[in-house]
Amino acid sequence: MQNLYTQTASLDQRAVAEFGLTEALMMEHAAMGMERIIRDRFPHDSMVLIVCGHGNNGADGRILARLLEGDYRVSTKHNIHQHYDVIVDALLGSGLNRPLDSLTQDLLKSLNAANALKIACDVPTGLYANGSLDPHTFKADITVTMGALKLGMYSDAAKDVVGEIIVADLGISRIRYETPTPWQLLDAFDIRLPLRTYLSSHKGSYGHLSLICGEKIGASVIAGSAALRFGAGLVSLITCENIVIPHELMQSHSLPSTTTAIALGMGLGTEFCDQELTKLLNNSHPLILDADIFVHSMFPNFLNRSQIVLTPHPKEFTNILRVCNIANIDVDTLQKDRFSYAQRFCADYPNVVLVLKGANVIIGHNDRFFINPHGTVALAKGGSGDVLSGLIGALLAQGYPPLEAAIHASLAHTLGAKKFDKNNYALTPFDLIESITTL
Repeated sequence: MQNLYTQTASLDQRAVAEFGLTEALMMEHAAMGMERIIRDRFPHDSMVLIVCGHGNNGADGRILARLLEGDYRVSTKHNIHQHYDVIVDALLGSGLNRPLDSLTQDLLKSLNAANALKIACDVPTGLYANGSLDPHTFKADITVTMGALKLGMYSDAAKDVVGEIIVADLGISRIRYETPTPWQLLDAFDIRLPLRTYLSSHKGSYGHLSLICGEKIGASVIAGSAALRFGAGLVSLITCENIVIPHELMQSHSLPSTTTAIALGMGLGTEFCDQELTKLLNNSHPLILDADIFVHSMFPNFLNRSQIVLTPHPKEFTNILRVCNIANIDVDTLQKDRFSYAQRFCADYPNVVLVLKGANVIIGHNDRFFINPHGTVALAKGGSGDVLSGLIGALLAQGYPPLEAAIHASLAHTLGAKKFDKNNYALTPFDLIESITTL
């Protein structure tokens, strides 16, 4: 895991006060971080445009120009008819705190249209600290961010403008530069799969997930199949009537006595009345909630359980915020400030683990937050969320604490999609489940 920061000015100040760095030295190192990338990827005599602003970001750009001049053809003045191999955005970076003026917007439009490798210094110009974007934000292929990772670079909207993110040190190692923060970025190697290590075990050793199956049977079957393939020893669909389901899944009209976790919401519809749901959930089993349950009148009743995971997509989360009297907003408003609304919800409901789905998944619990940046557009397909619910349910059933279940299931979900080796529009839920089995 890596630390994420809403701002790094205080880290710079600490580096000066405690480690004797100077602003000039940190700028030199910032420029050297960009220089290394250009020298590694482009031969001498390549055309490099460095567009500089007036603040520290622009100063980084001007130092970069000095470091490259002589070996590269460097310009700090944009000529609209000139071909460039590399364009460096050193305009505003993380210092943006107001709307861009029309001249800057026109410049960014021209830079974005150019056929060149585009590098952003610290943060692409037009990307705000909360992750929202100006419509003309610089679209970087590489963002060389200075000192530490910025939280705003991991909003959903930012995914289309930051490109590959590389951290440049400022003359001090990240271990010494950084301080504790509530936000963490999940790396692929953070995943802990439910691999079986005890030879003397049986199906009961790996838990029993009971999935309440409503009128949309397909969603429940997908979630149940994912759970079984992700290590749950037993998976039962709880139904009102007998239905045809895959032979490997079990079926029951009541909650099995061996149940160790419950999944509710995926495909629920209106199959169960309130009295039936109350009876099924009159226990302390870990609970994973998704989809239809978020608009159900009983939903608020579950929020005080001690072990509970919610997996809403943005539209569902706006309904949760409204029902919980936190905010009455639309999806666009949420997406412009996802981090803040996730924090507000988790502060009000500290027992709940929130998995806010999106291009970059936010996982929150009390005052700890994690971002999973490994999502792919292949997951934008009906049934993908049901797979995630099944994966989380499987880990809950096997005894994972809710936060750990959410983290490791989310990583499996995204990394499984990344392993899919066919066209990204072709992924189906069962392709995804199969891919996850090979992680």
